Amino acid sequence: MEKFPIAVAYGDGIGPEIMRATLKILKAAGAQLDITEIDIGEKLYLKGIETGIAPDSWEVLKNSKIFLKAPITTPRGGGYKSLNVSIRKAFGLYANVRPCISYRPFVRTKHPDMDVVVIRENEEDLYSGIEHRQTNQVYQCLKLVSRPGSEKIIRYAFEYAVEHNRKKVSCFVKDNIMKLTDGLFHKVFNEISVEYPDIETDTWIVDIGAARLADTPEKFDVVVMPNLYGDILSDVAAQIAGSIGLAGSSNIGEHLAMFEAIHGSAPDIAGQNIANPSGLLHGAIMMLVHMHQVDVAAKIHNAWLKTIEDGIHTRDIYVEGVSKEVVGTKEFGEAVIDRLAYKPQVLKEAKYYAPKIIKSWSDKQHIAIKECVGVDVFIDWNKGKPNDIGSQLSKLEVNSMKLKVITNRGIKVFPDGLEQTFCTDHWRCRFVKPDGATVTPSEIIELVSKVNEAGFDFIKTENLYTFDGEPGFSAVHG
Repeated sequence: MEKFPIAVAYGDGIGPEIMRATLKILKAAGAQLDITEIDIGEKLYLKGIETGIAPDSWEVLKNSKIFLKAPITTPRGGGYKSLNVSIRKAFGLYANVRPCISYRPFVRTKHPDMDVVVIRENEEDLYSGIEHRQTNQVYQCLKLVSRPGSEKIIRYAFEYAVEHNRKKVSCFVKDNIMKLTDGLFHKVFNEISVEYPDIETDTWIVDIGAARLADTPEKFDVVVMPNLYGDILSDVAAQIAGSIGLAGSSNIGEHLAMFEAIHGSAPDIAGQNIANPSGLLHGAIMMLVHMHQVDVAAKIHNAWLKTIEDGIHTRDIYVEGVSKEVVGTKEFGEAVIDRLAYKPQVLKEAKYYAPKIIKSWSDKQHIAIKECVGVDVFIDWNKGKPNDIGSQLSKLEVNSMKLKVITNRGIKVFPDGLEQTFCTDHWRCRFVKPDGATVTPSEIIELVSKVNEAGFDFIKTENLYTFDGEPGFSAVHG
């Protein structure tokens, strides 16, 4: 078999230890890999490379198309961007797939029948990372959700269910509050679900959905959700299945696929030979399936299951009376290698088949008629109460476009706001014409000029659009 070119990064913290154990298992099992190592992570951040990856490594990724990555340490705060997010967005790795399976009675869990796959949108949502400090008191983060992005991940979830003989796809959103962004995700889910009549579906508000997932995960099968919810709840699901240290992850795109553990770099235990390599190993098994080396994938997975059955456990999952031996990172890897000819006797045997290419989305879309019907002008102001700013802005008018409402942190404060409402220095001032008449760009520019001439510090504007007559902007609380 011809060797498959892959890029490998050893990462930070426990990364080098678990990567060495994983690669040793892959080699012993006969995986056909042509490995190119690249440097990523903390040491590059500390050299001033803000992406955490050297320029020539981008070329390696483009040429190899497969990336096996150990965890890295992303500096918290400051100007550094997450390398994971950068790679996912740069290469269009839109689908993050995280299987969360219980291994009871060999790994302690309250949910012996849990077998849930969390499929997370991987490029959009709050992970767009577009943030601004707008006033002395207020910061913002933009939540971006697109129809193509939603279509790609939702269709992937249904195709994954069909491909893996799953019976149900659930959608988690918060569209009772974020009616446009999460509302779009829910709408697209409903549209696509009718194309898969044999797949059962349901939709949950994410808070109660998360509670049900944590309490009765056996009621779920495949769960698809926007980026932030998926990141949080896949960790929750992995932990309640037994341990976050056991879960692998794939990041699938049309030009590159990246495979990893879902956990972080754990610098507090680095270099101590106690980390569990299972998460990265499961990511590598997913990689082998993706590359159609399914026999090797099954051999490794079954050897791992036999190791778990035999009670050979790392410290994180060791339980007195269940486990028989606590071993280190290196020794666990060697135990898996010793069992490459064996299959589990109690746990379900792993079997893999060459996967089909999962279609993502159709570029056929309706182009709506877009009209501007007003503008929200955001102002930095701390010189009085809502009625003070409202009375001054009410005097401004451009071709019948005038102030309709002022909000502070999303709640109406003028006109007729409540005195009890707490206000910051960040004000959204909505200007519209009567009866929803259209507003021109030149009218908006003239209005903003008048706001400026009146002595107000405007931060930004957001045009208010309708699409086929439907408002493309949120209503005002209160």
